[in-house]
Amino acid sequence: MNAPLHPNPLSDVSSDATEKPPLVLLIAAPRGFCAGVDRAIEIVERALEKYGAPVYVRHEIVHNRYVVDALREKGAVFVEELDEVPDGAPVVFSAHGVPKSVPAEADRREMLYVDATCPLVSKVHRQAERQIEKDRHIIFIGHAGHPEVIGTMGQVDEGQMTLVETVDDVAKLDFTAGTPLAYLTQTTLSVDDTADVIAALERRFPDISGPKAEDICYATSNRQAAVKKIAPGSDLVLVIGAPNSSNSLRLVEVAERLGTDAHLIQRASDIDPQWLEGVGTLGLTAGASAPELLVREVVDKLGEWRTVEETTIMAAEEKMVFKLPRQLLD
Repeated sequence: MNAPLHPNPLSDVSSDATEKPPLVLLIAAPRGFCAGVDRAIEIVERALEKYGAPVYVRHEIVHNRYVVDALREKGAVFVEELDEVPDGAPVVFSAHGVPKSVPAEADRREMLYVDATCPLVSKVHRQAERQIEKDRHIIFIGHAGHPEVIGTMGQVDEGQMTLVETVDDVAKLDFTAGTPLAYLTQTTLSVDDTADVIAALERRFPDISGPKAEDICYATSNRQAAVKKIAPGSDLVLVIGAPNSSNSLRLVEVAERLGTDAHLIQRASDIDPQWLEGVGTLGLTAGASAPELLVREVVDKLGEWRTVEETTIMAAEEKMVFKLPRQLLD
């Protein structure tokens, strides 16, 4: 779904822009939509084609206002709870995942529902179930209140999972000696922060069980790695993403920890031209829920103020594709 990069044409640059020094633009790759987001959006679009409007969506399908508004124009209706969905209407569960109680309630009401949970989040759900089957208490690393955390913690009974966010939280844990423990993580966390929390858990509880590979998804890791490539050579980094998007907020943090100023923007109109004063090189990336057209919109806006010299900095190549639910393929 990502549009190919193209140089910003000089013909589009205003005369005022050509009077200022060129702006070197380092665009991170990969950036923008991941396979889970692509899949979730296509699920809503296919559900609209198959069942007709309106199709209800529990919670924002992904954390991006542009995406949500575009789907709303096609006939999607976004709600927070199932009791807002009329009987007989189709409903889609968001990419972040939902507690087990949600599909259970949908089954009780005999609702037609489609689960758009990212397969990598579903993998964490299955891991949680397996750890409980082994009578282990789960320590879950994540951000309180995030939909993915609510969904994952809702896979087990109350009291079987404890949430930690920081190394300091680990120090406050109080388990009796010999308590069987396991840890799991939210998929959109800071790679570096999560490594620190896991290390603290393993020091505190040497026998704790964890996944063979961290649960942070490939897209989150790759986008953070790309920012680590562009930030050191940039005077400023702009991250396109929503303020409630965990993976986008982490990209801002990655740049700032490398000593580079960074701003989260939702689209080009959020850019303050004063940010560019004294900036010779600008880094640009987008969170996993932000479409490529918003990247191009930002590049075009920058071209109104400065002559843009665009370069793509590649950190990894992504070829991941997730299958659609079978019910939408019939």
